[in-house]
Amino acid sequence: MGQIIVLDQNMVNMIAAGEVIERPANVVKELMENSIDGGATKIIVSIEDGGRKLISVADNGCGMDAEDLTRAFESHTTSKIETGKDLRAIATLGFRGEALASITSVAQVRAVSRTKDSIGANCIEIDCGSKGTVSPCSGDFGTTIQIRDLFYKLPARRKFLKTANTEMTHIAEHFTRIALANNSLDMTLIHNGRELYRLSGGQGLCSRIAELFSPEISENLIETESNEKELHIFGLLGGPGISRTNNKFQYVFLNGRFIRDKFISHAIKEAYRPSLEPGRFPVIFLFIQIPYEDYDVNVHPTKIEVRFYNANLIHSQILACLREKLLSTNLETQAKLPTTSPAKAGQKDRATGPLRSREIADAMAEFFKKHKPIQTQQQFKRQARRATRPAGFEMPDTRYEKPRPQGKYLQIHDSFIVAETDDGFVIIDQHALHERIIYEDLRRRIRKSRLESQKLLIPESFQLTDAQQDVLKTNAELIKKLGIELTPFGPQTCAIQAFPTLLEKAEPLDFVRDLLDLLTDASGRKLDTETLLDEVLNMAACKAAIKAGQKLSNNEIEQLLADKDVAEYAGHCPHGRPTTIKFSITELEKQFKRI
Repeated sequence: MGQIIVLDQNMVNMIAAGEVIERPANVVKELMENSIDGGATKIIVSIEDGGRKLISVADNGCGMDAEDLTRAFESHTTSKIETGKDLRAIATLGFRGEALASITSVAQVRAVSRTKDSIGANCIEIDCGSKGTVSPCSGDFGTTIQIRDLFYKLPARRKFLKTANTEMTHIAEHFTRIALANNSLDMTLIHNGRELYRLSGGQGLCSRIAELFSPEISENLIETESNEKELHIFGLLGGPGISRTNNKFQYVFLNGRFIRDKFISHAIKEAYRPSLEPGRFPVIFLFIQIPYEDYDVNVHPTKIEVRFYNANLIHSQILACLREKLLSTNLETQAKLPTTSPAKAGQKDRATGPLRSREIADAMAEFFKKHKPIQTQQQFKRQARRATRPAGFEMPDTRYEKPRPQGKYLQIHDSFIVAETDDGFVIIDQHALHERIIYEDLRRRIRKSRLESQKLLIPESFQLTDAQQDVLKTNAELIKKLGIELTPFGPQTCAIQAFPTLLEKAEPLDFVRDLLDLLTDASGRKLDTETLLDEVLNMAACKAAIKAGQKLSNNEIEQLLADKDVAEYAGHCPHGRPTTIKFSITELEKQFKRI
């Protein structure tokens, strides 16, 4: 007798359920997607015990008649595709015809459905594949499907489910993904009788993000959009200040379907790379629309992965769209001052009132532009009083420090620069900013040709290990492009003959040793050429930049501020740390209870 047997259909469905239904959240996803495909404008999801006891999804979609209700729970039955041609341009969220059959094979299911033109509803009950007959019942327009006791006949599968809170977290995540992609829908999520979310249809996307996540995230998003080569991109980009330690806050949607794709993830990473420090991930909501025939969604049972027919185009267009927006946006870190209790209603500063402080500052700034630098404190007092009389009040007799000649900036602790802006002031980390400026200058120059170098008066020699000699040979072209000239100087000894002029503040020998260490480490990580060059330039910029604790002259400060204005990513150093923290006059006035 042969050993190969033909599995019955219910066993086939149970095996299929293992691919599609890993946990209650997968059931919620499949049922909600069916509701959307059925034209629903309102969906209510009710959960008990993290989905183990009950999953109920009710919608007001097109509904099903008695005949469709019978067929819907059979294997490979669907209303969404008919021929092989349809598979090449799938416009619906579901299409396989496996989900409902798989669910009914591992749980108790009751479905009630009513079409728009029907005077009554119909219902059907199925117990782990054992299907009852369709019978009339009362019910509203649309479909309600209740899933009870998931995996109750499969104890081996059920014991792998986590706690109710953990399973509910996964359900809420799938609910969130669908809610973001369909902000025109009314959507409600309830757990154990407690309403977690009630989202109104037609609300703005940012309002929905505020409800699903937090106002802090929604208020720190930058909008971008592009439409080229039949590829429409709309994105809400989070600033560096709300970045995270993982990529869970990166939501990418393709024609309304949540996806994860390595090409898109890489484009996001590259666009944000100059703005974020290592180990940080941006918050981003990205919505992509392309013709359905330009990608294949039929590559994985969960339908989260897709295959683009022109992945390079997708990557380049997304990278260009995000990078252009980030380049044109001021990403300076906004200072977060401690909150204080507000002043009593109507209470004002006795000397000048809440608006006078700004008027004083403006009047004084304009006055000092027209007069010679002040030499003594007494001269300052006299001129300050004269300056305030356009403003219509007398300056209180308070001691003031002698300002710098131009009154626009100040170096403190030989590490930070305080500079005035139109609406407040900024504090600049001199090392981080100079590091960014040098990095951008190095990248610009090295893309055109090798860096300019100058001969050392006395060549500096050092010894090499066998591994370092191999690294030198492998990266000879890169070292040449950096403007570093190395020549043999005996057995396992090398001499530095020339060094790049842009790195004049760096010690040649220390730099070359660190460069060799970096290249040796990179050889083990198998970095691509561009990433390796970037790491080398990061190190070079750090070593050549002004250091914390270094006293700067007025001319040096002015040059640094001027270079900041023309830098592409002046808000962050090459490692992603902020270079500038911004303070507004309004926030300061709040702290001093002037408003």
